[in-house]
Amino acid sequence: MCAPQGVGMLPVERLHLEHVLQTVCVLESVVRRSFGPEGGQVLFTQDTGQAMLSRCGTRILTALRLEHPLARMVVDCVLKHSTVTGDGSKTFILLMASLLRVLHTTACKEPNVSHTYNSKTAAQAATARHLADKMLAFASEELGDLIAIGVVPYGCRLSWEDFTAKTHIQAHTNNHCVQNLLTSFFYSRLGRTHCEFMSNLTCEFLTHWKIESDLPSSSLHFVNDNLAALHTPVSGFPISSSRLIKGQVIHRDFAVHCPQTDPQPVKAVVFTGYLQPKLLRAEEVLELGCGEQGKGRNIVQFSAWAERSLEGVIANLQSLGVSVLLSAVKQSAAVLALATQAEMSIVECVSEDELSLFARLSGATSVGDCRMIEPEHVATLTFCKPILLGAHRYVHVAFHDSEESVTVRPCSFVVCCLGDGQTDQYACALRDAIRMLLSTWEPIDTSTITASKRTLQSNKSTSLHTDNQMANETPFKQFVLEEGCVIPAGGTFEFLLHHALLLHGSSCSFSDDTNMGVPAVSQLLANALLSVPQQLYSHSPRRFLRTQTRLLSSIQNHSQPFSLAHKQEHNTILMQVGDERECHLEEGTLTKPCCREADLSPNVFMLDSGLESVSCKYQVLLAVLQCVSRLLRVDTVLHIHTALHTRSHRLPNISWEDSEDEAEK
Repeated sequence: MCAPQGVGMLPVERLHLEHVLQTVCVLESVVRRSFGPEGGQVLFTQDTGQAMLSRCGTRILTALRLEHPLARMVVDCVLKHSTVTGDGSKTFILLMASLLRVLHTTACKEPNVSHTYNSKTAAQAATARHLADKMLAFASEELGDLIAIGVVPYGCRLSWEDFTAKTHIQAHTNNHCVQNLLTSFFYSRLGRTHCEFMSNLTCEFLTHWKIESDLPSSSLHFVNDNLAALHTPVSGFPISSSRLIKGQVIHRDFAVHCPQTDPQPVKAVVFTGYLQPKLLRAEEVLELGCGEQGKGRNIVQFSAWAERSLEGVIANLQSLGVSVLLSAVKQSAAVLALATQAEMSIVECVSEDELSLFARLSGATSVGDCRMIEPEHVATLTFCKPILLGAHRYVHVAFHDSEESVTVRPCSFVVCCLGDGQTDQYACALRDAIRMLLSTWEPIDTSTITASKRTLQSNKSTSLHTDNQMANETPFKQFVLEEGCVIPAGGTFEFLLHHALLLHGSSCSFSDDTNMGVPAVSQLLANALLSVPQQLYSHSPRRFLRTQTRLLSSIQNHSQPFSLAHKQEHNTILMQVGDERECHLEEGTLTKPCCREADLSPNVFMLDSGLESVSCKYQVLLAVLQCVSRLLRVDTVLHIHTALHTRSHRLPNISWEDSEDEAEK
């Protein structure tokens, strides 16, 4: 290849399969130190000297200074996946490294036509790319059905009615599965000490924001979309100081505060514009008058007219009983002065998200033109007063009880921690927990089923156990991942799917269009899945083998090792195990029966690991396969050290969509 005249030769880096594997393995060595219940926190020191401790996978990966474009590409895929599901960033890296190792091992075993290095590496890359594409196609078509048959029957389904408990005892009993799911999530993010506290507080928070007579996903969507306005981070206080505050906290202070002594409800108006009339420019003033001579007179006349108009606006607000003004912009000094005289409070520069939430909760519509204020723009509040949270003073409002305007019990989540960085981590963990629950309640549909079939499934009990004979007789097309499906943590999902993939691979013959003798992709995918529980039990390999053996033994004996049957008897939850024994959970503690450890069912043995979402596990597996397939299409990296030409006439007219595949090569 000859370089154009006057242009230096660009450094070219050829990427082989080993390079891709090494890059991902470096990321794996970083995240696996904080993976699982026994994982620790990672300490980062920033350029400012500030130290940061974290167990969050996305925070750890984004804190790394990555120079290689391949590593940045992997981290970008992880961040996009975590933004949707809120979970699985460390599992993403572990699965990707395991898949690449499996592909590398399989590709190296294939015979090559030439024994030269370049021919071997090219043949290995082609084999790995071909296997990755077949894995992705297999996962897109059949993996969801295998999970529905081989994994879902051994889990349980969360019930949204769990959030409607009225008393503390009922809430503790009914919310057990939801709290267990959230506790496992916060444990992996924040550690053992405060995971249960954050889980209980999050459940109570979701209970307040449950939209009556609506789907669970609607409530979770509402909380997820408005979480920036629904939580307040506060530094300088212990985590135990975190709490829920009734009403809405507007993260601005009063520009004008006139305390209300009248016990009557407070009325407020939301302005998106300015109260004063539009000011005229100097050219417009000259056009209205007689040149420079009339300029001074016209300015005085306009100022008097503007003052009278503003007084009329304030008088109109007083006639409507308005005593609080929420403004999206900064008002003039004249507005603040007249509002003070009229004993009206003003809050300036309120964010669009907070104004939108306020309008929805109060039932009043915002107004941008001060001349168009009508009664429908007036919101009725129980109170509007300042509140001191940490070192900041905000505005605290509570909404007047009205069945027509408010269908929830509004509250704000105050997240307290000692340092700013720690507070941000807890706030991000809360955000990701909401996204994880939303992904759990909105799984990916693997097939299209009829309305009658969906109605039949909705009428089932909370247990998802399906008779093995019925599962074998039902074709794959009728299975779909149900909403709210969870599975015991501790590698249960990987063990069950590993077993289902092996059975599927032994019963199906995959036609191959090549003569390389490529093993079944289900076998390769099954082997890669075991890397997650292997890392999970890396501190105790015997426990890994013991757990896998007990689980497979229960499956072969046609028992129900993980079927959870919830019964409210004496404030306990009864968990049905394979040999018909019962384990009682009182006050969140596990009471094991009097028997040897070897006789315990896998349900009892792994119950302390918590719960995890089946849908999130499925989505992270699909995302990993897509990322691996995309990575293996990259074979060359061009290192550009000069500034790119930005003039439009020098750039070809190419769209990003059309050039995506070209840029990867």
